[in-house]
Amino acid sequence: MTKRDTNPTVFPSARDDAGTAAHVPPDTPQTRSPSYRLAFTDTEFLLRPELRAMRLQLELLKAELTQQEEGIDSTVVIFGSTRIADPQTAGERLAAAEAAARAAPHDQALAQRLAVARRLAEKARYYDEARRLAQLITRVSQVDGHRDFVVVTGGGPGIMEAANRGAADVGGKSIGLSIVLPQEEHPNPYVTPALSFQFHYFAVRKMHFLMRARALVAFPGGYGTLDELFETLTLIQTRRVDRVPVLLFGEAYWRRIIDFEALVEEGAIGPGDIKLFAYVETAEEAWARIAAFYAQAG
Repeated sequence: MTKRDTNPTVFPSARDDAGTAAHVPPDTPQTRSPSYRLAFTDTEFLLRPELRAMRLQLELLKAELTQQEEGIDSTVVIFGSTRIADPQTAGERLAAAEAAARAAPHDQALAQRLAVARRLAEKARYYDEARRLAQLITRVSQVDGHRDFVVVTGGGPGIMEAANRGAADVGGKSIGLSIVLPQEEHPNPYVTPALSFQFHYFAVRKMHFLMRARALVAFPGGYGTLDELFETLTLIQTRRVDRVPVLLFGEAYWRRIIDFEALVEEGAIGPGDIKLFAYVETAEEAWARIAAFYAQAG
């Protein structure tokens, strides 16, 4: 078999030209010039502002092609606060805040820190719920080589770590879509390494959250969780995406944070829009709702 028989084209590949010793040029002023570099190996060129559209496409394609190669057919998006730790860690943080407050009883900043630590300790149960939900989903959806309903998170700590951890507990794959931020930590250790992605562009990252999504589960969280929740609800409301289950974990939290009924009363959304999501309290209830939705759809 000739080389041409194994090559879909008669031309050398970009990989060939980028890595073959035969193409190592002599050291001359001309070959040392940045203009002589192959465009696709020239990092300085690729980072130019004028190539933003190309970088957007590369970010979209890299994660897309990798997920295709890994056989990811569909996903369940799990969001929630990075600050909600596992019960043990939350308890240790609460104990430290209590000790600090006792040592300086008139320090208002320490009193506020203690109040927040207590609230976060109360929410630590959601870490366990997120972990158990990911276990339930992964056990039944990743069998016989199929990769349906793969858990996907933002790759960080807190609720995201819990979800990735739950998938790992039962030997399944899970995805982490990290973003470059000044305060962002490294991906949590439970993300499947081959499915651990890093993004520069929020828009492309958010697209990947929804491209294969068959459900979105939002645990108590802050701006990031709210951002993804409202984007999903907007896309469903405007019929830009097919309807999927949107589940809000912890009714008491969400009713305190967002007054959806007031939006209806003000005429900002319609009465039917409030039915685009449902409240849940346990992992079992959440998975039952997702499973029932697709059983009815089938």
